[in-house]
Amino acid sequence: MTIRKRDMAMRRFAALWLVSVLAGCSALQGTPQPAPPVADHPQEIHRNQTEGLQRMGTVSVLVRGSPDDAQDAIKAKAVAANADYYVIIMVDETIVTGQWYSQAILYRK
Repeated sequence: MTIRKRDMAMRRFAALWLVSVLAGCSALQGTPQPAPPVADHPQEIHRNQTEGLQRMGTVSVLVRGSPDDAQDAIKAKAVAANADYYVIIMVDETIVTGQWYSQAILYRK
C-alpha cells in the first residue's frame, strides 16, 4: 500500500515537473521584434529579430585571446561577407586555455 502511494506521488510530481519545463521553454522564445534599420556595417541582432530576413549562411572562428576577440572576428567575417546582420549562436572556450571558438548566422535584408 505504501509503495502504491509513493508511486502515485512520483507520477504526479513527474507530470508537474514536465508541465513546468514545457511552460518555461515557451517563456524563453520571446516575441518577434523587427530588426533595426540597415546600417553601413553589420549589426548583431537577437534570434527573435530574424523574421523576414534572408539567411546567408554560417561562419565560425577560432581565435586566441578573449570572448571579445572571438566576437570581433565574427564581426570581421560578417563585414567580409557583406551581411547586414548577424546572430552569434555560441562563444565557447576550447580545451586549450585562452582559445575561443565562436559561430554565427549571417543575414541579409
